[in-house]
Amino acid sequence: MPVNEDRLMEFLHKFVGDLGATMAAGGVVVGDRLGLYRALVDRPLRPQELAEHTGTAPRYVEEWLRGQAAGGYVEYDPETGTYSLTPEQAFALTDPDGPVFAPGAFQLALGALKAETAITNAFRTGEGVGWHQHDTDVFAGCERFFRPGYSANLVTSWLPALSGVVDKLQSGIRVADVGCGHGASTTLMAQAFPKSTFTGSDYHADSVDQARKRASSLSLNGSVSFEVASAQTFSGGPYDLVTTFDALHDMGDPLGAACNIRQQLADDGTWMIVEPAAGASVSDNLNPVGRVYYSFSAFLCVPNALSQDGGYSLGAQAGEEPIRRLASDAGFSRFRRVAETPFNIVYEARP
Repeated sequence: MPVNEDRLMEFLHKFVGDLGATMAAGGVVVGDRLGLYRALVDRPLRPQELAEHTGTAPRYVEEWLRGQAAGGYVEYDPETGTYSLTPEQAFALTDPDGPVFAPGAFQLALGALKAETAITNAFRTGEGVGWHQHDTDVFAGCERFFRPGYSANLVTSWLPALSGVVDKLQSGIRVADVGCGHGASTTLMAQAFPKSTFTGSDYHADSVDQARKRASSLSLNGSVSFEVASAQTFSGGPYDLVTTFDALHDMGDPLGAACNIRQQLADDGTWMIVEPAAGASVSDNLNPVGRVYYSFSAFLCVPNALSQDGGYSLGAQAGEEPIRRLASDAGFSRFRRVAETPFNIVYEARP
């Protein structure tokens, strides 16, 4: 077929941008780990000054700064030879507890890409690659990617959107956080509602260990506990509230998980389902957010689900209707979308 030169150049422009972004991901993680971004918050610095301030090698820092400036992650002043951060760049790059923290997302991405050989083989065989088989940066990066959104929205808007749940939490109820990972969502809720008790569960033992350490460091041992268990096997109900944060689509047997959640839930309880933002069709998801989630899903979500019993994978861009159908098939009679952000949609399911 004949090649349209204008379209070819348009595609090559996209390719160059993606290649630069791919390599720049490593630079973002390096800048975060070495404190380079944080050192630029107070005032503009020359490369030598930044290196001295952070205990790093000037020549490396100089090249890093040039690449960061070319990508729009730092600002360069050619008259003074200094580099700096705008308030917006600092907001997204330097505060791991803020509502947006870009380095965590890049840490997750680089960790996931380390499994390329295993994922390529899985494409050939159809076999799965379990969450536990990935690099540790996947686990840490996942928390650092999602926790800012939870910190900004969970207590202030998502939980209040559920029918009567905040009043119950304030009075004191039992909560199960299923697929809790490092326990960021569990401990955020526990800190906000000290009269309630929280049990986090995850099949990944190392993540549960980290969750326990987090709870201990926050002096939450009296109200929070963690256990190694899958969504299909966790127990201890009846719970007044069960939560799943960005976890249901990773499961090989999501219907089995939904059925167990229904069994462990009190008759007047609530299942809060937080899933990636997605439209109803593939076409609805052909946008920057959909691209991010489809790409992560191919390396993390689908392989993990296919590694588990059940062998079924929703994928990160499943959308509302499959989640609604799962809830209905598991015995929930009420289901509604209650909140959303650019990255997440929150659903409420009730018996």
